[in-house]
This record gives sequence, C-alpha cells and structure tokens, in this order.
Amino acid sequence: MDQLTLPAPAKLNLFLHITGRRADGYHELETLFQFLTLADELRFTCTDHGSVTIESNAEVSIALQDNLIYRAAEKLLPLRANPSLGVTIALHKQLPMGGGVGGGSSDAATTLLALNHLWQLGLSPEQLAEIGLTLGADVPVFIHGQATFARGVGEQFAPAAPTEAWYLVVHPQVHVSTAEIFQHPELPRATPKLLDPARHCSELAWIEQHNDCEKLVRSLYPQVASALDWLLKYAPSRLTGTGACVFAVFSTQQQAEQALRELPEQYRGFVAQGVNHSPAHQALAQALPSHPC
Repeated sequence: MDQLTLPAPAKLNLFLHITGRRADGYHELETLFQFLTLADELRFTCTDHGSVTIESNAEVSIALQDNLIYRAAEKLLPLRANPSLGVTIALHKQLPMGGGVGGGSSDAATTLLALNHLWQLGLSPEQLAEIGLTLGADVPVFIHGQATFARGVGEQFAPAAPTEAWYLVVHPQVHVSTAEIFQHPELPRATPKLLDPARHCSELAWIEQHNDCEKLVRSLYPQVASALDWLLKYAPSRLTGTGACVFAVFSTQQQAEQALRELPEQYRGFVAQGVNHSPAHQALAQALPSHPC
C-alpha cells in the first residue's frame, strides 16, 4: 500500500504576551512562533479497512479519544470519497510530551496535511487550519507552516522572519498545567499590544520581549526556575509557552552543543536550529509527485 512519511516539528514561543481576557474566558495573546529542526516522525500507510489505527513508540499510552493524531484523522473520515479508505499511522516520538514545544499540536497538523494528500480531499490550508483550530490553538500555525506572529487566541497570523538561530532546549522533568497557569489570579493579563510587531519579530529583536507566564511558572515550579537560571550562564534564557521547557539562543551549533554537554543530570535537553519554514511542508512538497491512496 502507499506510504507517506512526514516530520512533525517542534516549535518555540520566542515571546508571549497576554494582552487581555475575553468574556468567554479565553485570553488574547501576542506571540512569535518559530519551528525547530527536531521533530516527531509519522508514517502513514494506506489501508482498505476504512478505519484509523495508531502505533507509537511512546512509553505513555493515551486513550484513543484523547489522542490528537486520532482526533485529527477522525475529523477527515467523513470527507473521503471512498469510505473503504483507511490508514495506519506509526508515530516515532522524539519531542518531550507536555513540554510546551507543540508536539501534540504538530502531530495533529501533520496528520491533517498527510491525509488531505493521501485521501485526495482537496482541502485548502485555510480549511485545514479551521479544522485544526478545533483540536488546539497551536494547530493552525503548523498547518500554515511559516514562522508567525500570532494575535487573538492564536488564530490571527502575520508571517515573520526571526533569525534562524541555534537553541538549547531544556526540559526540567516536570509537567506544567497550562490550565492552571491561565486560570491563576497572578497571571499578568494587561500587557500593551505591540505597535510595530514586524520590528519586534525580525532578526533577534524578539529578545527584547518577554514571556508573561514566566514569572508565575518560576514561582510555582522551582525546577523550571532552576533550569532558567542554569541556562543564563550561557545565553539569554526564556520559557516557551507555559513550559515546562525553557530555551537559550546561541549563534552557533557548536556553542549550543557545548552547553548541552554540561547539562546537569536532572534535566533533559536537545539542540536544534530554528527554521522559518516548516520541515513538514518541505517534506510534503517533495512527496507530492508520489501517488496518493
């Protein structure tokens, strides 16, 4: 049967501002997304049994109804012209789970992109992004595949071109609850909106900005605070999203890898380059001449 293998890249929130809270409880944000070269890998194998099967190397099992890969595929099942078309999706997990680098959202987006191609659904990026938004606020960013300055609840996009620097990303081996952070009374919710986002999203100008969640996460999770302080010995450090992963920016791969070699044993980390075009889209473009299911 036909196969398609695509990466599901990590992302960083290079900065994150919370500019307000809506009547429905959702927060208004400003954030700069950039992709990383480190990625999960998903292999899609067409079947004729009409259903979706998930295989994974991940040690933590997730109930099928909560698995974002399955939920993404399920969204597309009613759109097939041939109901006997099915797929087996094999996930090779490399990104830390629950670390704030977008692993689940990226897996879902790659699934939507792959099945749109394999099942010849003909959905536009805008239509896929609309479906993706029902799965998670970050999914549309991965669908569009371009480094992005996002506003609103994350659905208003403008292309961005930050420097494709090298990063050391550190996971402090603790899980941060996103819901807890966004519901906390001490979370800042009134950062003034940027008047000239393009200027703050170009090159390394984003370093002048901040993550509104960082002070609160520091106070609630001492492991995160310690990781941020350790990274400061090498380069400016910052929380990505609500964490728990933190990162530092380096001008060369060698500098980042030297810091990684000195990483304390209680942490896990990896070095990756920031890229402004999604590796998933690049791989899909190369696969397009192949035959769909």
